[in-house]
Amino acid sequence: MSHKAIVNIINFVRGIEPRNTSIDLLLPVEKQIELADKYNLPGTWLLQYDALIDDRFIKLLQTLNPTHEVGIWFEMVQPLVEKAGIKWRGRYPWDWAANVCMSAGYTPGEREKLADVFMAEFKAVFGKYPRSVGAWVMDAHLLGYLYDKYKIKAACICRDQWGTDGYTLWGGYYNQAYYPSRKNSFIPAQHAENQIPVPVFRMLGSDPIYQYNAGIGSNGQSVVTLEPVYACSADTADRGGGGSPKWVQWFFDTTFRMPSLSFGYAQVGQENSFGWPAMRKGLTYQIELLAERAGAGEVMVRTLSEAGEWFRWKYSLTPASAVVALTDWRGKGRRSIWYNSRNYRTNLFWERDRFCIRDIHLFREEYAERYLHHTCTTPPSKYDTLPAMDGLCWSSNSTSAGIYLARILPDGSVSYIACGTPEVEESGENLIVKWQTEQIGQIKLTCTPEEMHISAEADWGLKMVWSKENPASLVHTCPQSLHYRHKGFAYTVECANGRFEPAEEHSIFIRPDKDGMVKLLLAQL
Repeated sequence: MSHKAIVNIINFVRGIEPRNTSIDLLLPVEKQIELADKYNLPGTWLLQYDALIDDRFIKLLQTLNPTHEVGIWFEMVQPLVEKAGIKWRGRYPWDWAANVCMSAGYTPGEREKLADVFMAEFKAVFGKYPRSVGAWVMDAHLLGYLYDKYKIKAACICRDQWGTDGYTLWGGYYNQAYYPSRKNSFIPAQHAENQIPVPVFRMLGSDPIYQYNAGIGSNGQSVVTLEPVYACSADTADRGGGGSPKWVQWFFDTTFRMPSLSFGYAQVGQENSFGWPAMRKGLTYQIELLAERAGAGEVMVRTLSEAGEWFRWKYSLTPASAVVALTDWRGKGRRSIWYNSRNYRTNLFWERDRFCIRDIHLFREEYAERYLHHTCTTPPSKYDTLPAMDGLCWSSNSTSAGIYLARILPDGSVSYIACGTPEVEESGENLIVKWQTEQIGQIKLTCTPEEMHISAEADWGLKMVWSKENPASLVHTCPQSLHYRHKGFAYTVECANGRFEPAEEHSIFIRPDKDGMVKLLLAQL
């Protein structure tokens, strides 16, 4: 597999849907198989345990052609939990509360029992253990156990989201895939000896411009993703999503045709519990367009385990990757670039002619997840990393948190710099972004796996701001370092070129050295 764009068609299959018992759960699976076979595209079918013990699904999936793959969707249901000798605590045979359906709701020993029962049942049905495992999120203990004992080849989890359906996964490796830390399934490990050697792929295909700060309502963030059930009606078309042909074309162009450093990646598919009528139009369009792109040699469609084996063959450590969106499907002049490495992620964001660094989250393999040794006891759950700038959580209605490009005038006031259209270059694992300004000439920003360099030809600076209502995790500022503490974990950002200066409340100036450069060290010192 030499292609730089890889797609997994992943459909996960539930055997029960208590929120709407009238939905035909078998029909979507039948239609999804027909659709994939029509275009000779391989698919991955991840079975929840209640579907694994349901003859309707098994008879169908046992007739799949050999290009397809069947794996498991590791959410807990009543028959699985009780067969493992554990008391069921759910309101229904499948209960979406995180402390009931997710592995983190069980002790580490119980997670192993649940895995053993699930794997044994799968082998009894299909004659072998599954190679692929998925869930909205899996804890590090379970993921390590599935690799150590059963040698799974790949895993997939939900994309970044804040509070949606009660699940928060925030600050992670934004897209593509990574090797997780043995202590935290949501954080890439920095060293081979501390990583679980199972590539974890991010599902659902987030809009790289609009998903990040999608409005928070009673159910958490709204959804701007590749899921085909979204944005299917005219009144929601402007929101974008997998049901909008205009958005899907833009998303595929952004994902497959723009710089990605390692490889572009997307997951196509939908869980069966939405029902076939809701997904039919959007999924059919996506598969047709995907077949066209694959036929043109633009993208390689593979099963999840095949993608995982390719990843392990090509990368011994988590590679740097990028998602580059230089056009705005809404036509509002917004642009977004995501850069990820095993040390950090960042988001560069343009709002018409204003530039800011909207996000920096650091990855530290020693930052243990909440549920490594303990159980999740509440319906919501949270996985996160270490924020150095959080443009969502540190913002308010009156303040948009970020690190803004500005001129810092002699009287201490700030004049934001109008920015032109960025150009992007790849250089190994480095991403180089350049754009012109009228006030200070060319800006050059380089992301490397360990550092971020920003330089300009004239006097300039950066202003880091956050809201009073949602304060930053920053606890102390020194001229060459920012000191943070998040959930009791201490970490720093060093400035090798330039210096940090406290400004008015809830802000910091970052001034370059005389050579016109700021160099931020974002790896573990």
